[in-house]
Amino acid sequence: MADQGFSVGPGDLGENITTRDIDLLGLPIGAVLSIGQDALLVATGLRNPCLQIDDFQAGLLKTVLYRNDEGSLVKLAGIMTVVVMGGIVRPGDEIRVSMPPAPLRPLQGV
Repeated sequence: MADQGFSVGPGDLGENITTRDIDLLGLPIGAVLSIGQDALLVATGLRNPCLQIDDFQAGLLKTVLYRNDEGSLVKLAGIMTVVVMGGIVRPGDEIRVSMPPAPLRPLQGV
């Protein structure tokens, strides 16, 4: 987003946890994210961006929701998870990713 002239910080678009160096969009359904000592989250789908993103900064929606050259809808607004075990999550906590058993199914919009 910064490359396209937008200034977006952690939490600005309603996300609860901001990550770094994890290919969230490439995770399969059922991937488990372990955060801190106890928190466990299971990936369930791709976050569905809405028009309200343009209320934050005009034109921002086009950076997170567009059609690629093949005509497929591309969603880049993060993922949705279900918390299966709560815990204290602090800035800088390590996030460990565990893959579900095969066959892996790509995340879809929810």
